[in-house]
Amino acid sequence: MIDVLVLYYSRHGSTAAMARQIARGVESVSGVQARLRTVPPVSAQTEAVAPAVPEEGATYATSADLRECAGLVLGSPTRFGNMAAPLKYFLDGTSDLWLSGTLVGKPAAVFTSTGSMHGGNEATLLTMMLPLLHHGMLLVGLPYSEPRLSATESGGTPYGASHVAGTGPKPRVLTKDEIELCQALGRRVATAAVKLAA
Repeated sequence: MIDVLVLYYSRHGSTAAMARQIARGVESVSGVQARLRTVPPVSAQTEAVAPAVPEEGATYATSADLRECAGLVLGSPTRFGNMAAPLKYFLDGTSDLWLSGTLVGKPAAVFTSTGSMHGGNEATLLTMMLPLLHHGMLLVGLPYSEPRLSATESGGTPYGASHVAGTGPKPRVLTKDEIELCQALGRRVATAAVKLAA
């Protein structure tokens, strides 16, 4: 069995819901299991310390998760066309992996959730790719051979999976198109990881 790391930050649950669907897609590929991980929030108070284990959901990621994975799917809510600070903070601490070339040649993909249709989801996906390119990872997107990419009226881009959560007090649930595109992205990374591992 090889692992594909699904690493994400989620504040209101939409990105976490996407991560679970991507994990389903990963695990639909024989010989691959998904390793679901999150990152702690960043506090403005420098003396604040996050608990070692989150109260609910996926456990916190460590650099060992990145070292041991055969592929990576990285997810974040959109923050003004960029990834959220907690995920960026985690990635900023991976210089040792960059120096050793640990992630070079591993497949990677990105996903995001945003409040509105034109809320910066594509810009976020593109900016999330930059640290992965610096690590030498091989980027996997969603080609238009995925029928839902042309049919969706909500999230979905060739750069990676996306979701339009809305700006109300309760986020919109994932649409059928968004679910299928999340699963397709997970399958694509898992399939690439199997081929590269061979």
